[in-house]
Amino acid sequence: MSVNVGIVGFRGYSGVDLVQILSRHPEVTPILLEHRQDSSERPQPIGFTGPERIGANVEAMVASAIKAVFLATPPEVSMELAPPLLDRGIKVIDLSGAFRLRTAENYTRWYKEPHSAVAWLEKAVYGLPEVNRKQIPAAQLLSNPGCYPTAANLAIRPLVQSGLIDRAAGIVCDAKSGVSGAGRKPSLKTSYCEVTENFSAYSILDHRHVPEVLMVSGLDEGEFSFTAQLIPCDRGILETIYFRAPGIKDASTLAQIYQSAYRDEPFVRLYAPGVVPDLRAVQRTNFCDIGFKFDPATGRGVVVAAIDNLVKGAAGQAVQNMNLMFGWAETAGLL
Repeated sequence: MSVNVGIVGFRGYSGVDLVQILSRHPEVTPILLEHRQDSSERPQPIGFTGPERIGANVEAMVASAIKAVFLATPPEVSMELAPPLLDRGIKVIDLSGAFRLRTAENYTRWYKEPHSAVAWLEKAVYGLPEVNRKQIPAAQLLSNPGCYPTAANLAIRPLVQSGLIDRAAGIVCDAKSGVSGAGRKPSLKTSYCEVTENFSAYSILDHRHVPEVLMVSGLDEGEFSFTAQLIPCDRGILETIYFRAPGIKDASTLAQIYQSAYRDEPFVRLYAPGVVPDLRAVQRTNFCDIGFKFDPATGRGVVVAAIDNLVKGAAGQAVQNMNLMFGWAETAGLL
């Protein structure tokens, strides 16, 4: 029997991808939850109906037998909506940063706002399946990782865990993202004339996704330098990560580190040493592609990780987490 799942924020870029993925999912029926009546939508052809719509209130969701709700909303909206849903036994998969960090103090430092649902911070499960797969099935509140940290942690964590890199030399992550990462709300910075034929850096050293990388990778803040950059395309993230590893003698050792970490992972694809992915390899997929090049003579290494920021970086990973929470095939609706 199909399970009813709701989507709040279905008009945003991540929400649109959620609707598309869930509409082809073999186990669920998506229901659109109206939270803002003043949002514009794309024109639809005559006869188009789409999924059922109801109000984004707990009573309506209970009446519709909704078992899980995706919140593709800003953090402050997720903090408002999540607690009453959780109190009624509805699972919540939050795509915002509201519940990713473990303390209110850390949240306030990086998001520049107070946290209004502190009691749920320690209860939330951080939903990076390749790291927390054992914890995800029992989650009531699933905090979906940020797009930048998803690629960064999948690339960096195996290196740190190997103990073979020079952490004192630092790790530099040069991350480029398509414009959809800024969301659908219009702004001067993301308007066409500002973005096209342009390339700009932002949130240098203080991007709100940095603490997620530190939390999962095990790095200290002083060991990690992160710069986000806006590129003139609609979707995709490509991160070029620089490190030093005098303890590694050849590229095959690095290859073994990644193969050991991701041998059985359905959504991580590894490239041969010296071969790296590009954005087109991953756009509109739930894959994270990882390649590297290593110079044994100097101990310098570069890892390139690529994802689609709206799929593996948001909607696709959220569905991957839902599959684990309900005991379905992890790849359901995603391949």
